[in-house]
Amino acid sequence: MVKDGKTHIESLRDGRRIFIDGQCVDDHTRHPAFRNAVASAAALYDFQAHPEQLDKMTFVSPKTGDRVSRMWQLPTSLAELVERRQALEAWAELTCGMLGRSPDHVASCISGLYMGLDLFERHNPARAAAVRDYYEYARDRDLYLTYVIISPQADRSKGAGEQSDEFLVAGVCDEDREGITIRGAKMLGTGCPLANEIFVGAIQPLKPGEEKHSFTAVVPLNARGLRILSRKSFEAHARSTFDNPLSSAYDENDAVLHFDDVKVPWQRVFVHNDIQLAQAQWHAIPTHVYQNYQCQVRLMVKMRFLLGLARRIADTIGVTNFPQIREQLGQLAAETAMVEGMVVGMEAAGWSYGKYFIPNTKLLYSAMVLTQQLYPKFVTALRELSGGGMIMLPSSVDDFANPEIARCIGQTQRSPATDSVGRVKLFKLAWDAVGSEFGSRHLQYEMFYAGATMVTRGHAFRTYDWDRAVGMVDGFMATYQLPQADAAKAL
Repeated sequence: MVKDGKTHIESLRDGRRIFIDGQCVDDHTRHPAFRNAVASAAALYDFQAHPEQLDKMTFVSPKTGDRVSRMWQLPTSLAELVERRQALEAWAELTCGMLGRSPDHVASCISGLYMGLDLFERHNPARAAAVRDYYEYARDRDLYLTYVIISPQADRSKGAGEQSDEFLVAGVCDEDREGITIRGAKMLGTGCPLANEIFVGAIQPLKPGEEKHSFTAVVPLNARGLRILSRKSFEAHARSTFDNPLSSAYDENDAVLHFDDVKVPWQRVFVHNDIQLAQAQWHAIPTHVYQNYQCQVRLMVKMRFLLGLARRIADTIGVTNFPQIREQLGQLAAETAMVEGMVVGMEAAGWSYGKYFIPNTKLLYSAMVLTQQLYPKFVTALRELSGGGMIMLPSSVDDFANPEIARCIGQTQRSPATDSVGRVKLFKLAWDAVGSEFGSRHLQYEMFYAGATMVTRGHAFRTYDWDRAVGMVDGFMATYQLPQADAAKAL
């Protein structure tokens, strides 16, 4: 028994309320704004359910005996960590790394919370039980989860509890013996049309007096009172697969979630009225490391894809052997290999948290800082390599159906490496990757999904072994002094 694509799509037909273009969507799995992305998500489950992929992509649930995705695996050794990464890498390759909020991301978050049950036990055993039970519930149903963990921007000079509306930022407005009630908004709900449930929490620091906002809970996306406010769909505006090969298939969508007094039972509440735990759940236990390790695995795949695109562009326009182009491609190749090396390094230099083996924190945060810089650089390199090639394209695939236009295309879209159709196909892909609205959104996503640069660099500063680095300096300076005569003069 392994979850497949058909099962996943059926699980999404749950009556959730997604709003787009002024309307509430009846069945988003069939709606032109979402259906292709839903199918791409389903393809991930079909891949893991294929008999030839079962061992690589799944493991046996210790509770049910059924096979479930390795995204829920809790490694206890380097070998198991690598085994899990290879499954995540295979999933990312199916989408060219373009699904930033694929199922394995928030599954990694929940798994990290589970690894840190000791923290929850110290704060509140009931909340620890909720984490334990939910991890097993989600694992054994192979749920696709996403999350909203930051506040609407509003007035950034003020905290969550200082906004003009008491519940602009989602908070607990009521509680009883059955659970809590959430009111307000959270963002950025990436992947909501593809997911089953949503993790709601606060990763931004909270202050005393903002306890109502210091909750963490998991909510089904069809919960009563929950509105999913979608941004513009790039999928809906994609002319065809040929014209928009990426945005027509992998527009995972982003949304603001508005909670209109949504009731959440206690068994789905992990943190409540506890500012300290609301922050500690991210950094005092493996949560933040484990989920961002998944991000680096995905981004590693995505950078390989962009590198391949750069090489193919150079080949197509006949410039691969130009010294300056080989230099540029060599630089991009080295940077891609650096990311690959950092992923391998953070595994090899991993450490044990209790019985679990997790990636090296210092190397993870170093990779996050560097890849925030590398992704825009790759986009710029693709633009430089392409020049006008990404612009001088037929208006749409329909141009090929007109004999007169098709003849002109054949005369003008020339290449030493392919025919006119192949050239147009490549540059349509390149434009969709870096120049379209879809591509622009990906640039914004990769630059900020982990926080502003001051945040990621702060993590790198916080986790580096400064004692070792500074100790080397101090130790070396201790090996020499002023000459004795000069020292006497200085005194």
